[in-house]
Amino acid sequence: MKAMVLNELCSLEENKTPLQLVNLPDPVPGEREILVKVLACGVCHTELDEIEGRTPPPRLPVVLGHQIVGRVEETGRRTSAFRVGDRVGIGWIYSACGRCKFCLAGEENLCHDFKATGRDANGGYAQYMTVLEDFAYRIPDVFSDSEAAPLLCAGAIGYRSLRLTGLKDGQNLGLTGFGASAHLVLKMVRHQYPNVKVFVFARNPKERAFAKELGAIWAGDTEEESPEKLDSIIDTTPVWKPVVEALKNLEHGGRLVINAIRKEEVDKDYLLRLDYPTHLWLEKEIKSVANVSRRDVSEFLALAAEMGIKPEVQEFALEEANEALVELKTRKIRGAKVLRIE
Repeated sequence: MKAMVLNELCSLEENKTPLQLVNLPDPVPGEREILVKVLACGVCHTELDEIEGRTPPPRLPVVLGHQIVGRVEETGRRTSAFRVGDRVGIGWIYSACGRCKFCLAGEENLCHDFKATGRDANGGYAQYMTVLEDFAYRIPDVFSDSEAAPLLCAGAIGYRSLRLTGLKDGQNLGLTGFGASAHLVLKMVRHQYPNVKVFVFARNPKERAFAKELGAIWAGDTEEESPEKLDSIIDTTPVWKPVVEALKNLEHGGRLVINAIRKEEVDKDYLLRLDYPTHLWLEKEIKSVANVSRRDVSEFLALAAEMGIKPEVQEFALEEANEALVELKTRKIRGAKVLRIE
């Protein structure tokens, strides 16, 4: 099979082609696994974190990609959930132990033995992959392959982030950063909370214009103050500056939810500007989002199908994965980037 493989960690600023197109043996499913022929795979900022070493794969080479839509090509001897030809999705959660207190509570995202697709196991930047059938999801027919792919991570993690805000109808929500995940959160909010006002912070004027197209009542630069205080803010950026700037816009008792697996070091000194009375006093709080659970993925897919929530996508061929990653790194974003696997 063809695959785009990461052989070594590097900076995308220095190496614009970190992935190499190679031929690998077709994977063989285990007795509880399914073999999936990949049709589409979303491109996520987490892949940048892997390539540049902020969340490095435990071993190299590895096939990246964790927003995967494909068809079942073969089933293992002890599988029963899927048949050959079924269309399935695979997200960031590749497996968990199933026995710890977190797994038993349905919070596999916190499992100490959490395994990630495209990091701890080969992912979807390839023609085929295998996964345990318990960690695959049926894709609703209303979505094309490319539309469904971003829902499996950008959508699911956005869904979890929104749930963790504790947002109530009639409150004000802020979104700082406006890429694949945030634009899906805005679509969700407009359907679920008709009286919530959404304020967007983004450094790119095109992202701010896009946010207003989708229904944000205000969009400003990262350092601007919102015209109203915000009950909750979701941060989807890879850096620290938006976190500190967002805190000054929180209402008393407000919550900032950080939707990022890692933060880059480029502006770490910005944390020195954190001022307790300005940014944290009066019971403001910060909560991180860690991975996603199977519940997040399955619930969001159903919700997105019910509400007709579809992402804006930009398609690339498998061989163009490096180009898509560089565009993501340089913030050339409108919606989500997706690899189409022929």
